[in-house]
Amino acid sequence: MRKAPAEKTAHPVLIFWVIVGWVGFVVFPWYGIDGGFFQFDWILDGYPLQTDSAPAFWLVAMREKLWLGPLIFPLIAPLLVIRRSKSDPVFARVLILSGALGFTWLIAQGFGIGIRGWSFQWLEALFGPLDDRQFGMGYGALMLASAYLFFFTQGIAARGAVNGDVFVVSSIGGVITIVSVFVFFPITKTLFAAFITEGGTYSSAVFLSKFFDDRIWGLGCLWGLRCGVAWNSLFLAVLVGVLTTLLGLVFALVVTRSGFRYMHGLRALTVLPIITPPFVIGLAIILLFGLSGAVTTSVADFLGVRPTRWIYGLPGILIAQVLAFTPIAFLVLIGVVEGVSPSMEEAAQTLRANKWQTFRTVSLPLMRPGLANAFLLGFIESMADFGNPLVLGGNYDVLSTEIFFAIVGAQYDQGRAAVLAIVLLAFTLGAFYAQRFWLGKKSYTTVSGKGDAGVHPRMPRGLSIPVYIVAAIWASFTVVIYVMILYGSVVELWGVNNTLTFKHYLTAFSIRMEDGGIRWTGAAWDSFWTTMKISTIAAPLTAAVGLITAYLLTRQNFAGKNAFEFGTMLSFAIPGTVIGVSYILAFNVPPIELTGTGIILVISFIFRNMPVGVRAGIASMSQLDKSLDESSLTLGANSWQTFRLVILPLLRPAILAALVYSFVRAMTAISAVIFLVSARYDMATSYIIGRVENNDYGLAIAYSTALIVVMLLAVGMLQLAVGRTKIGRRMDHGSGSGK
Repeated sequence: MRKAPAEKTAHPVLIFWVIVGWVGFVVFPWYGIDGGFFQFDWILDGYPLQTDSAPAFWLVAMREKLWLGPLIFPLIAPLLVIRRSKSDPVFARVLILSGALGFTWLIAQGFGIGIRGWSFQWLEALFGPLDDRQFGMGYGALMLASAYLFFFTQGIAARGAVNGDVFVVSSIGGVITIVSVFVFFPITKTLFAAFITEGGTYSSAVFLSKFFDDRIWGLGCLWGLRCGVAWNSLFLAVLVGVLTTLLGLVFALVVTRSGFRYMHGLRALTVLPIITPPFVIGLAIILLFGLSGAVTTSVADFLGVRPTRWIYGLPGILIAQVLAFTPIAFLVLIGVVEGVSPSMEEAAQTLRANKWQTFRTVSLPLMRPGLANAFLLGFIESMADFGNPLVLGGNYDVLSTEIFFAIVGAQYDQGRAAVLAIVLLAFTLGAFYAQRFWLGKKSYTTVSGKGDAGVHPRMPRGLSIPVYIVAAIWASFTVVIYVMILYGSVVELWGVNNTLTFKHYLTAFSIRMEDGGIRWTGAAWDSFWTTMKISTIAAPLTAAVGLITAYLLTRQNFAGKNAFEFGTMLSFAIPGTVIGVSYILAFNVPPIELTGTGIILVISFIFRNMPVGVRAGIASMSQLDKSLDESSLTLGANSWQTFRLVILPLLRPAILAALVYSFVRAMTAISAVIFLVSARYDMATSYIIGRVENNDYGLAIAYSTALIVVMLLAVGMLQLAVGRTKIGRRMDHGSGSGK
């Protein structure tokens, strides 16, 4: 009788993370380098015996940071079981214990010992004064923490969690960890301020008195006075969510369900507002509809009435936000509308349903995940928006601006800012669960493993006419806005001296040819190249984290899934001002010291913009039949191969949405950036705001116009690189586009 083959005991993933852990402990500097993560001068500066650049192993060997010594034992433990089978209970136990103990000790020593010795008085009372200190963690600590984390997740997978899938369990653990560190930790540190009294103690009475303040919940608008900021924000967000979803659907239908000849131009036009700094749109709206605006004065002269300041307040904010956030809804809905199976619509028409009945009973219901996600994103964006209410708010106060003034204003009430942030989170949580209730547990799958040779039908005539009218009006309005922006960049002084000139562009982007090559002499080049570098790094990382999270939420079932989903949306709900301040508070001191570096900008962009990739991915994956995954797994592929080779190629609209949105938002972000930039890492928006504060509007608008052109080119390149999903096989010759 032949012997059964021995069970395979090679663990390549475990071996990889063991190597990473040892390299981090023995080779790379444990603490952060003064020049930042991308500086490598330390290699030639006394390494490894220089304390500033020494690895943990050498620090312990030199008897300098002895508290790092115990970290070696959880690194040794996995070596003892590396030859054991995954089915051996000892294998799982050792990995779970080594990962948990190592990670816990690393965090404990990081928070327990700071820049002045012990971080807590009870530690000093217990162990006595500490004459040493430590700095923020660096390469070595990051690598070792990652190794411990994935020891733990591989141990959990070996015990059978999520069918023992190492990729899925590791992805869940990785996302939970980074969201906890870069979202929950800084926000929690800020929100604790809501309970702090003037004496530095914690009191729930202080929190309740601030939470039920009449300035937050007042209903004075019912009898002609002003309402509280909570009701103002809620009413505005609902209006913006509904209008942006409807307009996004209108443009998605024009692009995918009509024979519109210039749909590529329409695509570019719908994306324009999202790649524009918000205050620039606000200035253009003021130039058109302000007290001395071109439209306002023309209408007033024609009607013989006095101009008013009607644009300041709810109308102005609503117009600006709908203009700015409609592209988000369009980017989410374009993939959903394209993803509806043409064969299902053709089947309905075969059963003698007319075009309107087919659209109302088949197409529209299958778009519900996209509609719900588009509304949720519009709602949250409106809640978190800061730039438009600041420029156009007038007496219409909203939560985001109130938080800003509570933090940076003369009153400086960090507790009030924290309470307002809690109110904003409550609204976001309510919208999140309202969306889930509306979608229910129905299936919206339209793309299966079978081929689909159908062609999307055109819109019914009764729908196409109003859709064309709305799209034409909004597109014309957008064109006028951008003509005003372009005009403002080439006049001497906007609104005062309208002499045409290119001096603003020359001041910002002049170039001089010298013997050594090109010299970038323009005032804006430093911030421009920094912005390009930071945005280019952040965009693919944001898309990757967002789509992996969407995959986990739509294709896997695990404990705490609802909390996991809300946690990934949390950073999107918090205003950028609070994100900026919370990052300063959390990452200005050990154990994670990032302020003043480019890394903190990249991280803030990733976790601020990640939810768009998550929602776009969820909307698109809801239409992919799970039989695709099952077929791949049956044929011997693992979950990572299935995700990379089967799921991702069908998610091109979602990938494009995540890449485009994360890149352009990193290029145009304002509120968080103001707090996180430094002399070395100055971003374009902070530079532009500085010009606005100095009344140099021409240079500010010229710089913004240049950014718009650059981002249009980048969006076009991303569109070509990612491509589009093709569901059908036939060519719709009437529209000239393949489906």
